[in-house]
Amino acid sequence: MKARVTVMLKTGVLDPQGEAVRHALGSLGFQGVTGVRQGKVIELDLAETDRARAEADVKAMCDKLLANTVIESYRVELL
Repeated sequence: MKARVTVMLKTGVLDPQGEAVRHALGSLGFQGVTGVRQGKVIELDLAETDRARAEADVKAMCDKLLANTVIESYRVELL
């Protein structure tokens, strides 16, 4: 089974990388971009075949390692 985890900074947390991308896009002539939030996508190959257990395992991975839950939120998709 495969899982995809999307990690983003929580709303209200300053995103300097996103702001740098927004500024660079404006410098390249893309004037309509008013905000950018940058995150990360992590894809996992899992041996687990039970969907509920796989989802619980991936959430535990996020809470312990993959996301800083103080400032980041995450979304888990089982593929």
